[in-house]
Amino acid sequence: MAEVSSPVEPALLGLLERSGLSALMLRGARLLPIVQGGMGVGVSGHRLAGSVAALGGVGTLSSVDLRRHHPDLMERTRGLGMGEAAKQAIDAANLEAIDREVAAARERSGGRGLVAMNVMRAVSEYAASVKRALEAGIDAIVVGAGLPLDLPDLAQDHPDALLIPILSDSRGVQLIVKKWERKKRLPDAIVIEHPRLAGGHLGAAKIADLNDPRFDFERVLPETREFLRKAGIEREIPLIAAGGIRTHADIARVQSLGAHAVQLGTPFAVTEEGDAHPEFKRVLAQAREEDMVEFTSVAGLPARAVATPWLKAYLKIEEKLQAVAHVKSRCTKAFDCLAQCGLRDGLPGWGQFCIDHQLAAALRGDVKKGLFFRGVGALPFGDQIRSVRELVERLLTPAPPAAA
Repeated sequence: MAEVSSPVEPALLGLLERSGLSALMLRGARLLPIVQGGMGVGVSGHRLAGSVAALGGVGTLSSVDLRRHHPDLMERTRGLGMGEAAKQAIDAANLEAIDREVAAARERSGGRGLVAMNVMRAVSEYAASVKRALEAGIDAIVVGAGLPLDLPDLAQDHPDALLIPILSDSRGVQLIVKKWERKKRLPDAIVIEHPRLAGGHLGAAKIADLNDPRFDFERVLPETREFLRKAGIEREIPLIAAGGIRTHADIARVQSLGAHAVQLGTPFAVTEEGDAHPEFKRVLAQAREEDMVEFTSVAGLPARAVATPWLKAYLKIEEKLQAVAHVKSRCTKAFDCLAQCGLRDGLPGWGQFCIDHQLAAALRGDVKKGLFFRGVGALPFGDQIRSVRELVERLLTPAPPAAA
């Protein structure tokens, strides 16, 4: 039997063993059953991803517009105007930022845990970003916002890299597994994200589908496990439940349903090590359920965010903007952040705003102009900003029995 390593920090390994939770097995390593989700633009950079990995979990970078964490790259791409030359310069800067962020996250991890890169299938530079992250030595590639049917092809020169798709129902799992099997590759893990509970872009065709019971963990996790068993896949593919996970009890519940680990976004976004501005963290930490709104993003997908002044103002005129949607001859941001964009491509029914502009405003803490994605549920520390270590310790610790 192959030796199993455990890169979990010793103090947390003891806490895990006492928690009653199962560890996540990936690449022959016994990890914390906690994955930090990838959040762009720039919310999950090297400080956050490296800090999570350093404790023995999976820390995740988001590939989208990472140049924004590097003043020299921003200066290099400032005032370029529009056109193909500008686009190429910005894309090159973002690829260089991937190199820097991967190296910095790995250094911060101290060799523990795993560092992953989240790349949205919906972005035009998807393939280039995947390849660059793999060349930079990333441990895993995580892909959502579309079916990554071609991911095994893109990673064929990197057989040791972990490939992890994000899906929301068992039908999507079946499709990916069958397509990848033909390419002689299987997912190394699968994130099962509940669109009614997650933040950001959601894995449903339209807002009305968010409450479809086919997405419920109680259904999709057992269905997926049964499919994998009947498919005769010998090695077990770990399932990672994502969306609304906030407590030890939440982790225990989804593990009882067949998950091996959980992925969290918002609770990590508001930690001290989170790469966004302190004002960004305050907005997310103080938001309540009544402050949340669901809407159609420029990617044509449902999205969930905090109802900030900008989002409220936009939603008031959304129908008018969609009614006059038309193809823009040139992208206002000089580069195609999305392969299809409601604003640039004049798609009726899709969002009519520049998502890179609004997410970048949120990253720098601009409450008036920013788009602040957030998942469902009260955060583990309420509106307090605490450290990654404190969050992980809280998640691994059962709540005390209720007083009689």
